[in-house]
Amino acid sequence: MTAPKPAPAADPRKDSLIEYPSRFPIKVMGAKADGFVHAVTQIARQFDGEFDAATIELRDSKAGNYLGITIIVTATSREQLDDLYRALTAHPMVKVVL
Repeated sequence: MTAPKPAPAADPRKDSLIEYPSRFPIKVMGAKADGFVHAVTQIARQFDGEFDAATIELRDSKAGNYLGITIIVTATSREQLDDLYRALTAHPMVKVVL
């Protein structure tokens, strides 16, 4: 009786629906406050050295109390995106990240 062959190591790139590198939009929502857009921009630049702040889209909530920010980053790996999401959600001005 022969021992079963070990399963080949999984390639994390095959487990993703995203092809890397790719342009990846992220929506960030928080209270409309001074410094919010700057904070999101700084976090994006930490994870994407080529991040272009000119691509940022802003959308006020109906009552004007909240601000939605759409950023587009160059995603290079699942790990990079996970780390970026963690950094954004950890920021005290951020309420939701999609």
